[in-house]
Amino acid sequence: MISIKEVTREYEDFWLTVDGHADVETVKARISEKSGFIIFDGAKPIGVMAFNRFWDELPFLSLIKILPEYRRCGYGREAMSLFEEELKLRGFGALLVSTQTDEDAQHFYRSTGYRECGCLVLENQPMEMFFIKSF
Repeated sequence: MISIKEVTREYEDFWLTVDGHADVETVKARISEKSGFIIFDGAKPIGVMAFNRFWDELPFLSLIKILPEYRRCGYGREAMSLFEEELKLRGFGALLVSTQTDEDAQHFYRSTGYRECGCLVLENQPMEMFFIKSF
């Protein structure tokens, strides 16, 4: 059974292992801001997700990363659904996500009900596509 729980100090090392860009201070900030989650399969941690607030109001999924052996098995889809439910409980009515045009994640987001809502073009990088889902 898949579940998500707010990250705690107990899972700092796991977070750092899964998210190669984070450092200890980043994880501590996620804990204090209640903006990071561990994805579990039963009692086993299998991934991480995090959000920031765009314009201080709109949650923006800044990270979802699942251990390689658990990818393409439905865990991400279920984690997103649980995450959306958590955001509803917190009083939010939508979620913003993004991915680059050269990444397969755009197909995942479309298949889970997200619609394109804009893009960002930076020099020497693939275009960043933004998607939104209201709930």
